[in-house]
Order: sequence, then C-alpha cells, then structure tokens
Amino acid sequence: MSVVDLCPAPAPGFFFRKAREAHPPGDLAVWIFILAELLVFAVLFVAYAFARASDRTLFDAMQAGLDRRGGAINTVLLISASWCVVRAVRSVNAARLAAASRWLIAALVGGSGFVIVKLHEYATVFGQGYSLSSDRFHMFYIGLTFFHFMHVLLGMVVLVVLVLQTRRGAYRSGHMNGLESGAAYWHMVDLVWIVLFPLVYVLR
Repeated sequence: MSVVDLCPAPAPGFFFRKAREAHPPGDLAVWIFILAELLVFAVLFVAYAFARASDRTLFDAMQAGLDRRGGAINTVLLISASWCVVRAVRSVNAARLAAASRWLIAALVGGSGFVIVKLHEYATVFGQGYSLSSDRFHMFYIGLTFFHFMHVLLGMVVLVVLVLQTRRGAYRSGHMNGLESGAAYWHMVDLVWIVLFPLVYVLR
C-alpha cells in the first residue's frame, strides 16, 4: 500500500466547496455594511471611554440618573428578539414557514417593546431639561443611544419585509439568502446594545 493510497486526493471541487461553506450566511454586501457599522460604533465607544476618563465626576453623576431598569428590560427584549429570529431561520430550514412567520412577528414585538421603553426614557431625560448640548455625558448618551435606536427601527423594517417574504414562500432550505442577511443585521443591532448598555448605563 502506497502513501497515495493512505492519503487519497480530495474529491473534485472539494476546496471550492469548503471555501463556500466557510462564508458567513447571507449576502456579502450586507456583511460589509454590518462590519462598517460595527466599526463606526467601535469608534464612538472609544471616544466615549476617553471622554469619560477625562471627567469621571461628571459622567458618574449623570450616569446615576439613568434608568438602568429600563436599559436592562431593553437588553432582555433585544436578546429575546434575536432568539426568535434564530428560531425563524431554523423553522424555514425545517420547511415550517407558518412557524417561521410567527417567530419573526415575535421578534417584531420584542423590537416594539424596546422602542416603547426607549421613547419613555427619552421623554424623561428631555423632561428633566437635558439635551445634546447640556454636557459631554448627555451629548454621548443621547447621541449613542439615538444612533442605535435608528438601527433598531431599520431592523424592524427589515423584519416586516422578512415576515411578508416568508408568508409568500420566498425562503426555503438552500434559498435563504435574504432571510439570513436580515437575521445577521438584527443580530448586529442586538450585539451593539449588549456593549452599549453596560458601557453607558453601568460601568464606572
């Protein structure tokens, strides 16, 4: 028995198939967009950290007035919504489109809950007389959270489109590019909040 017999050559197309399998799910363009957005958030987070380090007294005092309970509720809502999106993708893979649609609607409910809690928080902050120009803390707090808030709204629009497309039977196992792209975007929104919440609301 030769070495060639012990180590047979890969089947034709093996390396190309493995390369395709290594790609993340969804469209490459969507992943480029997601990475660009994550880079923007990373820059803003670093800027916040430097600003906080230069004036801890102000940031600690203003941070103490934030609604941490509301922030924690929103964390649970977004994580739950992401879990629902995962269940939706798995349901489509199992050819259970009705279940997938229900999971996506459940994710929308979680996103809607986030929006309601966040709007209540903004109403409280603005009602106390704070704005972007009040101080450096509120400039970052309002700027960062509102930038993320807009991403949540866009994510909800994406979820609505996914619900409609799922109900029309546009997705099935092996043909889920749009669904996986939308799911990836929603997970990005969730990930950013998981970093933003402790950074702005909790860490001292």
